[in-house]
Amino acid sequence: MYRGRFAPSPTGPLHRGSLLAAVGSYLDARAAGGEWLVRIEDVDRGREVPGASEAILRTLEAFGLHWDGAVIYQHARGEAYGEMLGRLEAAGLAYRCSCSRSDFSGEPEGRYPGTCRAGPRRPGGPFAVRFRTDRLEATVSIDDRAQGRFHQDVAAEVGDFVLRRRDGFWSYQLAVVVDDAYQGITDVVRGLDLLDNTPRQRLLQAALGLPSPRTLHLPLVLDRSGGKLSKSRAALPADPSGAPEILTEILIALRQPLPKMLQLVPVREQLAWAEKNWNPLLIHGVKEILSTSA
Repeated sequence: MYRGRFAPSPTGPLHRGSLLAAVGSYLDARAAGGEWLVRIEDVDRGREVPGASEAILRTLEAFGLHWDGAVIYQHARGEAYGEMLGRLEAAGLAYRCSCSRSDFSGEPEGRYPGTCRAGPRRPGGPFAVRFRTDRLEATVSIDDRAQGRFHQDVAAEVGDFVLRRRDGFWSYQLAVVVDDAYQGITDVVRGLDLLDNTPRQRLLQAALGLPSPRTLHLPLVLDRSGGKLSKSRAALPADPSGAPEILTEILIALRQPLPKMLQLVPVREQLAWAEKNWNPLLIHGVKEILSTSA
């Protein structure tokens, strides 16, 4: 059975870019007759904005995006992450690293060269835990449902990546892999900015014997200056009072041919049409969308 999810970080309210990801993942699940779950990715408590989680859930409901089951919060999942990290350490696939970012700032694109594989350079200091990319086949190929074939040599392009940070917070890479398996996620639908994270997640899934969900990476929403909307001052919260207009804009941006007679009608009517007519092939190869309101 298809099981999808929307997994926002509570660093602020939903804007049109993040809402587009929510709508796309919701429609892909409902069109397949599947379940749609919500997970709050709040492992980095330092970046969390108070009240953001509740505001995100209220916005989803206001746009008619009703989820199945209980909401999962990553901050309560540390024991599960620790168990999986222990498995990687026991297999020789994870090691302690005392390096700061400045220690390898001269590496191409910040690639970590494996300096601490034989042991931490500074044994008494704080340390992160990294995944060894030299003990598995690190070249990963992905057939994304929207973006097509994507290749990455994780060892050469990324290096040994972090599983637990120096400040003790769990990394996104480990948490998302563990939670997708825990929730039985079959399909991941999210923004294109996360496509290059997928090979790292595939390596972890292989190392832990976990399944790899199919992926569909949606186009990024840009502001008028060509910047990513999530990092733009124009990324205003998606106002529920304008839900019909915003949902119409999102469906058109996703290349879904919403009939004119259904544009600007209540969201439940727009979603009912979209669930029956969802066609992700219409966004195949589309990487960027210019927001008309930012």
